[in-house]
Amino acid sequence: MTAADAVTDGSKNSRITKNRVDVRVQKQQGGFFLDVAFAAEQAGVTALFGPSGAGKTSVVNMVAGLSRPDRGRITIGDRCCFDGETGIYLPPEKRRIGYVFQEARLFPHLTVRANLTFGMNRLKPSDRFVGVEPVVSLLGIGSLLKRRPARLSGGEKQRVAIGRALLCSPQLLLMDEPLASLDQARKEELLPYIRTLSIRFRIPILYVSHQMEEIASVADSLVCLENGRVIEHSPVSRNNRPFPGTPGTCRPRTGDRTPCSRDTGRFPLDDHP
Repeated sequence: MTAADAVTDGSKNSRITKNRVDVRVQKQQGGFFLDVAFAAEQAGVTALFGPSGAGKTSVVNMVAGLSRPDRGRITIGDRCCFDGETGIYLPPEKRRIGYVFQEARLFPHLTVRANLTFGMNRLKPSDRFVGVEPVVSLLGIGSLLKRRPARLSGGEKQRVAIGRALLCSPQLLLMDEPLASLDQARKEELLPYIRTLSIRFRIPILYVSHQMEEIASVADSLVCLENGRVIEHSPVSRNNRPFPGTPGTCRPRTGDRTPCSRDTGRFPLDDHP
């Protein structure tokens, strides 16, 4: 059973969603068979890790509604986004999901402020729980609001893209290798923001990467994919987490590893409420 609730920090537009994400999907993609199941808890960063071709982006695209699984079930809090047995399939715009891609994909003719509020302005006021000022302050983009994307650095563009996704007041934030196109200096600039936003807004994040240093900096739990299957699902120990921008390793906590079958990619979700 999944649930969603909200908490309040006492400020305007401060209602914060807390949603557990359950993903159980299967899909045949040519000669590649994806068979994945995992749960992301109500807040924090769940990293999908694995080599290129392991199925990471395929999974987040199914969660986003950009690709339809053959079988399975996807729930975010108490909202069922997909159920292969009952035929439920919510379109992307009905899922309340924010998506940050590898490229910022900003509207070049709009200012930073207009880019930030583009999706937010299409929400009913009653559905908004993330305000402009907290996002601008957190991401440090107050001085950029009047600029157009052509005058931004790569790291600045990605911060704006993250802000735009947050201001859609999502129940879940998807980040598909958001630092892949940046050089090391820009990556180190962005990692602290990514880690902080998961704590500040209490929105669950699925973070795709094949760079262990990134995952060690931001993730609370780690889902390892290989050949379209989950081979391990483990918490990331805070004792082993380096400060963002510093080298480090990402190791599961001893005794907390959730075993998976390499044949099915399954693990016992019901044992981990």
